[in-house]
Amino acid sequence: MPSQPAISVDSLTKRFGDVHAVDDLSFEVERGEVFGFLGPNGAGKSTTINCLLDFTRPTSGSVSLFGLDAVGDSVAVRERTGSLLEGYGVYPSLTAREHVEHAVAVRDASDDPDELLERVGLLAAADRRAGDFSKGMSQRLAIAVALVDAPDLLILDEPSTGLDPNGARRLQTIVHEEADRGATVFFSSHILEQVEAVADRVGILLDGRLATVGDVDDLRRELGAGTTLRVRVSDVPDGLLVDLRSTPGVTDAVREDGHLEVACEDGRTKLDVLSRVDAAGVYEDFGLREASLGDVFSAYTEAGDA
Repeated sequence: MPSQPAISVDSLTKRFGDVHAVDDLSFEVERGEVFGFLGPNGAGKSTTINCLLDFTRPTSGSVSLFGLDAVGDSVAVRERTGSLLEGYGVYPSLTAREHVEHAVAVRDASDDPDELLERVGLLAAADRRAGDFSKGMSQRLAIAVALVDAPDLLILDEPSTGLDPNGARRLQTIVHEEADRGATVFFSSHILEQVEAVADRVGILLDGRLATVGDVDDLRRELGAGTTLRVRVSDVPDGLLVDLRSTPGVTDAVREDGHLEVACEDGRTKLDVLSRVDAAGVYEDFGLREASLGDVFSAYTEAGDA
């Protein structure tokens, strides 16, 4: 019998008065998966996370984690979950080490606080009071606390907030390490490059509903947002742009600063485009740019605004 998904959300609806923060939302996250959860401000991401952790109760629908009901089995769920929530506040009078020691004691775990602080790059500041920490240092401390007791599920809500580039890279390493040991990671962020660097799949939430879910390559293909071919040319003869735009598999073609930028759906289209440019006698060189998660996200959110 197959194991239960790490997260199962079934027809989840949460209303605040007349406002539908989440509206008939359904999705699953498999065990051991890194799942990126995206959406503009007000899309319902934080409300969904609060329902996962039983900080708010659904108006209708259900949420389960590892087959445990998020409401009825909330204590058992939290025992298996480490979370970093947006707006995490440190205790100003406690040191970094004391924060982690407290979390270890509460969870009756056996972690070495210094090892966790070293993972997040805070060991040198272990004895400093957290009230003196920068936003980025406080965020690193929150990540260390979330890692206590090697949770089966890590829920990270905007974990990159305040992190400098080194901190962001360290966070990526930690996410990969946690996934490698078998943990499931639910990663909500507005920094799309961070999500793209770690996620196996992404879900895009718009107005409380899931607009799409899949891996980035699948979403690129679904939108036709594949590869942009950037061809350096000596000139653009009359009719070449028209010819390229009418080429099967080309979704767009524009002229820009001595280049032709041609959006192609597949490899055969790229070869066809290069052949046509060469036949026109203006080909000099070319490069490729894969559609980013940001391109995919923009395409969905702009469609939602239309």
